[in-house]
Order: sequence, then C-alpha cells, then structure tokens
Amino acid sequence: MKKTGAALVRHALEQIGVKHTFGIPGVHNTEIYDELNRSEQITPHLVTHEVGGAFAADAISRTDTSIGTLVLVPAAGLTHAASGIAEAFLDGIPMLVLSGGVRTDTGAHYQLHDIDQHALMAPITKASFKPQRYEEIIPMIYQAYQVATGDEPGPVYVEIPVNLQLIAGEVDSLPEYQPPVPELAERDTALTAATKLLLGAKKPGIFIGWGARGASEAIGQLASQIGAPVATTLQGLSALPASHPLHTGMGFGPSAVPAAKNAFADCDCLLAIGTRFSEIPTGSYGCTVPENLIHLDINPEVFSKNYPAKVTLQGDAADLLPKLLDQVCTQQPVATEHQPLLDQIAKDKADYLAAWLAHDSGERVNPGHFFQALRKSLNDDALVVADDGNHTFLTAELMPINCIGGFISPTDFNAMGYCIPAVNGAKLAQPQRQVVGIVGDGAAQMTGMEALTASHKQLGVVYFLFNDGELSQIAQAQKVPYNRKTCTLLPQVNWRALAEATGCHHLALTRNSDCDAVIAEAMALAELGQPAFVEVQIDYSKSTAFTAGTVKTNFKRFDLNTKVRFMSRALWRRLSGGDE
Repeated sequence: MKKTGAALVRHALEQIGVKHTFGIPGVHNTEIYDELNRSEQITPHLVTHEVGGAFAADAISRTDTSIGTLVLVPAAGLTHAASGIAEAFLDGIPMLVLSGGVRTDTGAHYQLHDIDQHALMAPITKASFKPQRYEEIIPMIYQAYQVATGDEPGPVYVEIPVNLQLIAGEVDSLPEYQPPVPELAERDTALTAATKLLLGAKKPGIFIGWGARGASEAIGQLASQIGAPVATTLQGLSALPASHPLHTGMGFGPSAVPAAKNAFADCDCLLAIGTRFSEIPTGSYGCTVPENLIHLDINPEVFSKNYPAKVTLQGDAADLLPKLLDQVCTQQPVATEHQPLLDQIAKDKADYLAAWLAHDSGERVNPGHFFQALRKSLNDDALVVADDGNHTFLTAELMPINCIGGFISPTDFNAMGYCIPAVNGAKLAQPQRQVVGIVGDGAAQMTGMEALTASHKQLGVVYFLFNDGELSQIAQAQKVPYNRKTCTLLPQVNWRALAEATGCHHLALTRNSDCDAVIAEAMALAELGQPAFVEVQIDYSKSTAFTAGTVKTNFKRFDLNTKVRFMSRALWRRLSGGDE
C-alpha cells in the first residue's frame, strides 16, 4: 500500500496512546498536522512559544498515563523547546519530541532549517532517530516510545524528513504496537541485606523521590512498621500523601523544616527510594547521610554518586518495595511503637505554621494565611503546579499535598516559565480534577501568554501569581554577599491587562482577610471552565527554611578570606550606600 510518512506518524502515535500534541506548524511539519487533525484520538494544540509546548507536554507525562508529545518545526522549534526538553531529561520525565527535517531526496545544500538536529538534541535526550525509508517510520516511533518510557524515563527525539511526510511511498503493512514483556530479576540477597539493616537500626529513616510514587502504599506501611519518618525530594512531596503522620516534608538536613530536621536527627539507617541525592533536596549537599544507606533506584548510575551506599537495589520501586515490606513484616510481625515520634512531628509542623502565621506581613499577604486558605479550598486530589522561584519552597513547606502525584514543579534543570503551560497540560490530561498553579511574577513574564490556551480551550484553571516586583529567590541570595539587588528588580507589569488580553479573569488578593473569599471566587470561575489569574501581593520578607539553611550551608564552605570579603563588602555598602 502507499502511505505518506505523515500518515504513518499518525498511526504510530495513535498506537502508543498519544492524546495531545503541542507545537507550532511550519513548512516542515504541516503534513503531520493535517494528519493529526484527522485523528479521533489525538488533539494537536497550538502554543505561543515552543518552550511552553515542552512544559505542557512534560505536565502531560507527569499527570497522565499517555506520553507528552511535541510536534515541532526543525531548528528554531527545537531550540525554542530545548529548555522544556532538558527539564524533562534531568527530571526523568518521558517525552516524545517529533520534528520535521530538511529534504533528503534533492542533494541540495543550505536548505531552510538545515542544522545537525541530532547533535543539538544529544545532551538533553536519551536517544534520537531519523528514518530514511517509509517502512522505518512506525517501528522507529515505537522504539523511541519504549526508550522514552523504559528504565529511567526521559525525552527521545525523532526527525521525520519532510519529503517522507509529503510524498506517498510503499509500505507492506501498518504494524500494531506490542508492549515489551518486562524482564523479571531476582534481588533476594540485596533485599535480605536491606531488611537486616532496617530492623537493626535504632532510628531508621526513609527518603523518597518522584520515582517512589508508584510504591506509596508500601512506603507508608513500611514507615509505620519500623517507625521511620519519611522525608522527600521536591518532586517526591507527593510520592506519599502529606496526611500520613510520618510524612515530614522536603529534605532532612539543615535546609529542612523542623519536623524533618528533628525527626532525622541521629538517623542511623536511611532507605532512599527513587532519588538521586541532587542539589535541591539535599540543601546543596548539606544533609548528613548515615553510613548504613540503602539506595533503591531504577537507574544504577545514581548509586554512590554523592553518598556511598551500603546496599543497592536496582529496579522499579513499585516492584521492589512490596517485597522489602514483606520481608520486614515477616521478621518483625509487630509494628514498632513510635507514638512519641508522631507527636513530635505533629508538634513541629504546628509550631512551624504558627510561626508563619504570627509573622507580620504588613500590608502584604502572609504566605501562611494564603496556603491555609488554598488548602481548604481544594479537593484532596487537586493538582498543584509550581514554577521555579521562592514560591516553590513556600509551596513545599506550607502547602500539604494530599494525593499521590498531586504536585509537579521543575527541579534539576530548574527552568523558569514552567508553571502556566504546565497547568494547561495538566488540566488537559486531567479535566475532571482541580488544577492550580503557583507562579512568580518573573516566571509569569516568560510564558504568561500561554494562558491563551486555557481561555481558547475553556480550561478551568487558576494561576496564583505571586507579585512582589523581584526575582525574589536570587534577590534574597544577593542580600548577604552584596547588600544590593542587581538585575533582580522587575519592571512593573499590568497583570490585569495581561489577564484580559489572554481571555482570563483577573482577581486581586491584597490582604490576609480576603484569602478565603478571593480564592473561593477564583475556584468558582474555574468550575465554569473560565481561567483566572489571582494576583497575590505576597510577602517574601520571611525566609523559608530551605533558603535560610542552604545559604548557611554554602557560606560555611567558603574559605575565611572569602567570608571576610563578603561580609565586609556587605557591611560597607550598608553603611555607606556606595560601591566598595
């Protein structure tokens, strides 16, 4: 039979379960877009900038069983999307990146968009493919999907030359997708060693990342069985519901909230699940990891990179944790008595919140009051999306996430501008659930126009825009060493005008007493399919535990001369108001 390459692409995407694609049509992919428009399963979405499409696709993969998919023009489309692709790569999020490519049948040089796209994608994808013949297109897309979703997930790139898309060619068949049969591996020796370490510990602890979310039930049972507090990475905040009494929050070292810091004091055995011990959750590597470290991860490359592991378990947490739990319960049928630990965690959480609520925010909105009101207004299964910035850590410390996978945020690549398009992607993936975003004014300046997608598609979402006129996370970091804010003060933006320009409602939240009413109004609009910006005049004058702890950790690492230089310069500028 004769089929265009674009028709073959559509068949393959339908077979692997793609529901949404994001991108912008151009001369090298219009045939694919025409085929997608014919699909009863796939909806192509136009974005205002390809990086917004990448963030939206990322959110699809984080919140749904289908894979986030980009359909891009070559060259400029790929470079624009690169930040979102790289975010998915470093965070371990599957993504299928499709682009057109220059003609391969003319021999012409210096064609439009003619660059080595595979060299461009090599550092930020797991693999890349380029079919040369029609019969290669479907199998290559299937292979790309398997690579993207297998082992530690990540983005994979496929270039489809435009001549294959446009011109029909001969193929023998349209093969259906057959998922690979998983391989079973025995890890009895490592499981036995891990069980022995956990049961022999006086103060065991559990540290979980995004990769642990498939084993949430087993983690909760194991924690209760051995009396172990559970700390998380930023992504791992929703790998165990915050309502679990042993959930202590993000991190466990000097940059952690008191509940985690106190619960993990003198921890003598740590079970780490689905985490790479990267910079953010360790508070810039400031946490102390015990000698008895059990590290479970699907990617063996992460073992002993930053902290040496005594026992390693390579595999999916969803498969291995139930086996570990079974061994522990077999050898210790009666759960450990740990009521004092539960009481301490609950008290530390209450005291920390009370300290925030007692903070004088003046004429601005106190973050403690805001997040208390937001939590009350949301269902337990709501999806919360945070951007990168000071608000990220306020959300992590003050907003309990009560469902598995209910919080997503850029992490290791740390790309600003993530939230607004990711909120759109999450709502497209989960239309029946509440979806809200927490975005700083600096990040909103980057991708705020993507709110057009929400109004165009009638997505009932709410973007809570924290407006303080600064790039606050960096402005706070500038305080001690520089006593000056260089390029972190933002020009004023008329956010009401942006909301109106993108077809969204605008609500102003300027004082604590209005939190409940304004948030309720925004959520009511969302229920009607009407997106809204809530401009929150947030108070950032009180530092998060993460910021305060991480600044101290990094400052301690400097040699004495550097410390003296920083402190004397800041003091001189404070006293004189001038340059050093």
